Amino acid sequence: MAFSLTSRSPSAFAGRSAYDFETPLDRSLEGSAKWNLMYEADEDVKPGVVPFSVADMEFRTAPEIVRAIQETAAISTLGYTVATDDYLDSVLGWQFRRHSWTPSLDWLVTTPGVVSAIYTAVKAFTQVGDGVIIQPPVYYPFFNAVAQTGRRIIENPLIHEGGRWLMDFEGLAELVRDPSTRLLILCSPHNPVGRVWTRDELSTLISLCVANDVFIVSDEIHNDLIMDGHEHTTLMKAMKPGQFEYCMVATAPSKTFNIAGLQCSNIFIENARMRSTFKNEYSKAGLGGLNALAWRACQVAYDECEGWLEDLLAIIRHNYELVRGHLAETHPWVEVADLEGTYLAWLDLREAGKDAKTIERVMHAHDLYFDEGSMFGVQGEGFERWNLACPPTIIERALERFDEALDELRG
Repeated sequence: MAFSLTSRSPSAFAGRSAYDFETPLDRSLEGSAKWNLMYEADEDVKPGVVPFSVADMEFRTAPEIVRAIQETAAISTLGYTVATDDYLDSVLGWQFRRHSWTPSLDWLVTTPGVVSAIYTAVKAFTQVGDGVIIQPPVYYPFFNAVAQTGRRIIENPLIHEGGRWLMDFEGLAELVRDPSTRLLILCSPHNPVGRVWTRDELSTLISLCVANDVFIVSDEIHNDLIMDGHEHTTLMKAMKPGQFEYCMVATAPSKTFNIAGLQCSNIFIENARMRSTFKNEYSKAGLGGLNALAWRACQVAYDECEGWLEDLLAIIRHNYELVRGHLAETHPWVEVADLEGTYLAWLDLREAGKDAKTIERVMHAHDLYFDEGSMFGVQGEGFERWNLACPPTIIERALERFDEALDELRG
């Protein structure tokens, strides 16, 4: 499929970065999951249309990472590889520099991904039939990790109040009292609503769970993607002595640096017994270490690409303001959630009064391919999740089509 993009004037962001965040990419032939899903929905997608669904980026990988991979491939046999001291120093150093906490090397377990780590944690720390709390609307693999392992999904939905999303602590206090409820999966920052939980919110969550012997798995894969004015607090940093045995923190460079295809994550479990239990369950799945290129890519990302990340955050904020400002003028009835973290805008289209299937059909008719809110639970019905990690010109063109789609929904 030919790829083309109508010429536009340079975006307001053009020229501000030493990196290329402006050139549209053609990923139609590279096996991109996001693009392939778009073509499965409509094989006749018009040239120049870019999907806004799956959470990876339409930006070139940082050249420092590309160079490191090329150099590694040139000098290595690409055989079985383990973590080097340099890798471990990079991972721990990143957490200290970016998030002001100092995990111990002993706490670290590497896995090929955060999702597989969550599945492993559910099996390691609960029994079949146990209850696992999630807070929808939330990243859909959380539902799968519970249901597909024979556990019970216990929903503690977020509260949508005054345009802001909050945890329901009153509801949570009731749920954790059930002795068969053994685990809570936290999304921090929250995907899809874009919340960055405050330290006070996390402390309340921890107190309720610890008092009722409920283990917390904290998915912090978006922890580096924090907007100005907000600060990510890792769950372990919010804990007090004696509480660490109730926590696992999952991190990765994948969302931060757009290297999810390399399959690398770093899991922190302070309690030695719980860490051993996790490792044992992990080994039962037959999972091995990371691939030979993932180690080096993660190390270089953390050691050399902080400048790339800072520029990325600026362009995500730019794209968010572009979407929010435009809709405030053209369709003020669409609520755009505050973006505190992630690169995912959460749009409330419920005022149109249409069901999820109708919204999806209308969007596709206007060459718009989002992640439908219903993917994240029934609480997401009527919402759209818009991936903002792409050149501004692509956002600008999509807003024209979005206006037409919104007019049709309200017509």
